[in-house]
Amino acid sequence: MTNGIISPMPVPHLSRAFFNRPTLTVARELLGARLVHIDNGIRLSGIISETEAYCGEEDLGCHAKAGRTPRTTVMYGPPGHAYVYFTYGMHWLFNTVTMPEGQPEAVLVRAVVPAEGIEVIAARRGHQPRKLWTDGPAKLTQAFSIDGRHNNLDLCALDAAIFIEKGTKVLDEWVTIGPRVGMGTVPEPWYSKPWRFLVRDAEIRLLPD
Repeated sequence: MTNGIISPMPVPHLSRAFFNRPTLTVARELLGARLVHIDNGIRLSGIISETEAYCGEEDLGCHAKAGRTPRTTVMYGPPGHAYVYFTYGMHWLFNTVTMPEGQPEAVLVRAVVPAEGIEVIAARRGHQPRKLWTDGPAKLTQAFSIDGRHNNLDLCALDAAIFIEKGTKVLDEWVTIGPRVGMGTVPEPWYSKPWRFLVRDAEIRLLPD
């Protein structure tokens, strides 16, 4: 359904076992899955079209390079939790924690294709062209009203307001794999690690019938 009403027959949430795997595997397999936020009784959803993997303390592009801090503690916790952080003094970004507890890794959800709650999403994004609503990680959190309140939320809980459902199969030939965005002064080899996964022509390939 695309009218924003909560479906009476929801698709199963992705399980904790899904997230308790190598982070690159999770990042690739999240493509095509459906991110859902039940927001004030309205079901907002989007099909995940872009992700990035962040792989522990040794990854100098990952927040965990600083070790366990108040900010990164969530990453050291159980897989399947949300890691939502504030950046550049203005944006929230949404990640899913991966790997067994104690291994601080996560996947950044960079973009989705809006599928449900379209009117709400459009209003929150200032009625810009649809292709610009959720084509970046900060745009996504604004459209879905995801912020610091949701940090450490258990995405696998049956009563979670934010969760991820199984979704559309994404063929390998649709996917571009390359370096992560915004690495700035991160040194090699981390700057060029091919840990970003992007569905080309996502609006055409992933939109529901």
